[in-house]
Amino acid sequence: MPNASDSSAAVSAQACWVVAPGRAEIREETLPALPEGSVRVRTLHTAVSRGTEGLVFRGEVPASEAQRMRAPFQVGEFSGPVKYGYVNVGVVEAGPAELVGREVFCLHPHQTVFQVPATAVVPLPPGVPAARAVLAANLETAINALWDAAPRPGDPIAVVGGGTLGLLVAWLAARLPEGSVQVVDTNPARADIAAALGAGFALPQDAQGGAHLVIHTSASSAGLATALRLAAFEATVLELSWYGNRAVNVPLGEAFHSQRLTLKSSQVGHVAPRQRERWSHRQRLELALSLLTEPALDALVTDTAPFAELPQVLARLAGDGAPGTLCHRIDYS
Repeated sequence: MPNASDSSAAVSAQACWVVAPGRAEIREETLPALPEGSVRVRTLHTAVSRGTEGLVFRGEVPASEAQRMRAPFQVGEFSGPVKYGYVNVGVVEAGPAELVGREVFCLHPHQTVFQVPATAVVPLPPGVPAARAVLAANLETAINALWDAAPRPGDPIAVVGGGTLGLLVAWLAARLPEGSVQVVDTNPARADIAAALGAGFALPQDAQGGAHLVIHTSASSAGLATALRLAAFEATVLELSWYGNRAVNVPLGEAFHSQRLTLKSSQVGHVAPRQRERWSHRQRLELALSLLTEPALDALVTDTAPFAELPQVLARLAGDGAPGTLCHRIDYS
């Protein structure tokens, strides 16, 4: 095998592909000599984006959204074969001298070693371990959501859906002064994690209304109905869930109009309008990484597995066979 720092030699790699809806496999490939201005990265960890990658694995990406849904370094097309994913933390083996040996984050699919332009990787800040950095993509989405929502200090906030994204939103919102944040989820086991992140917790049937801002992340019609119920007069309900090609029942009768509610979407593909002139996508990702020095966030990485087991992990998560799983990290060493 060629020396890891030899950029002129071809290198073998393994990558995970969704070959058809409901089926993934590990495939071998050969990387060419490293192009000028690029880096070769040896992966340390990836993570499964449960919502989006579940839709990709099940073949539920709508044809109308196929281009907008492409990951930055995706290969292939929906519904397969496709190499997909965007949470990758690794160490630079070859490339510009100032990056060699650095641990970096990249929006790259699940692959043992890969090559991208040097501008596509973001070095991890001091104090951010590689194993925790897999939360960066979800945290970036949470940051963009709060930019879209523009909560005010003192606002009571509800987050419906205590998954990885919802808990990160709650953690950020709990840092606002004089406010109160309540996570609402059907799984009572989320209560301890919410508390560790500075938020309260309630089961849907116990949650009290009156929230000035409700952020919905559960990707279910029932969760969206709960979010609308919890909203105070003239409040905003921010929808962070993405449903793919599934139909969603939205209860826009009852008090929706008399409460003068705003139902608003948020999506990470574009920087929130109010921040767009000042923040690039890269700066937003750098901000997310800089916030990952908090050890309490390790509680969100509930499961790990070796890369060889990734096809089985995707099948289990996409089939909802792991209701207790938050962030599932994949380890490559």
